[in-house]
Amino acid sequence: MICRICGNGEGNREYDVREMMYGFRDLFRYFRCSGCGCLQIAEIPSDIARYYPDGYYSLASGPEKPSPGAWKKRWMRLRYGPVVFGDGSARKLLNALFPNKGLQFLHLLSLSLNRDMSILEAGCGSGGLLYFFAEMGIRNVLGADPFIGKDIEYRNGLKILKKEIGEVGGAWDLVMFHHSLEHIPSQVETMRAVSRLLKPDGRCLVRIPICSSYAWERYGVHWVQLDAPRHFYLHSFDSMKRLAALAGLEVCRVVHDSTAFQLWGSEQYLRDIPLRDKRSYSCGRKNSVFSLREMQAFKRRTKELNREGKGDQAIFCLKKA
Repeated sequence: MICRICGNGEGNREYDVREMMYGFRDLFRYFRCSGCGCLQIAEIPSDIARYYPDGYYSLASGPEKPSPGAWKKRWMRLRYGPVVFGDGSARKLLNALFPNKGLQFLHLLSLSLNRDMSILEAGCGSGGLLYFFAEMGIRNVLGADPFIGKDIEYRNGLKILKKEIGEVGGAWDLVMFHHSLEHIPSQVETMRAVSRLLKPDGRCLVRIPICSSYAWERYGVHWVQLDAPRHFYLHSFDSMKRLAALAGLEVCRVVHDSTAFQLWGSEQYLRDIPLRDKRSYSCGRKNSVFSLREMQAFKRRTKELNREGKGDQAIFCLKKA
């Protein structure tokens, strides 16, 4: 099998991986490249839509709600403004007082936005994060996702286009992939589109699961974020750098942002418990096979792994080479 990232065909190891989010347990062949370390599906299923049933989280109904009153919008901007637009001690304090998992990447990267910058998100589903940015007053935001039913236009001006990123035009300060790149078959073409769309000093953020991790080493085919067959590519650090280079980009920073999901989800798969099973922790604590003490241990271990650079997901910050 030939690696679709570096072209290597020698010494690649094969694995049979089960679909376990919904418990179909269908088998899919994956292989890991001995050259760049990328773990990838051997053949993309022709019926891939079957594995994105109604209710799949990223394709859920949109975030739009009745327009908040002026005071509520002012309070939201006051509460989250320093996290989105600020830096330093004020951001750190507010992030501690009002933690928001969806904004954690800004804190981890010490990334400050401004209301005049242009932001494009690829594979955004219904666009929850972009909707929030628009509500915060960032005027030039756009989403692109080929899997939504049709174009979406919200009252606050945000548009989500039913398009591949390669079909989008313009010049952008920030292009984002929040756990979407691993679902895209055409990796090189996609990153070349990013290179074309980025302004000279623009940045691209790629949040993805990575196989350069303790979870892959420990759990192998039971690693929860392998997520066959939806995840076509599980990059290593090396394969991500090579992919960027093929598109005229370079990795300028990497930050780990794994959660305890990497451990409890994988432990469930070892016990043949699908993610959407009634015994799954994701369906509530009542029927979970894990005690509160075990969950706390998973969280502590995850913090250690992130500090050690061995967590199972990371944020790659890219710029033009």
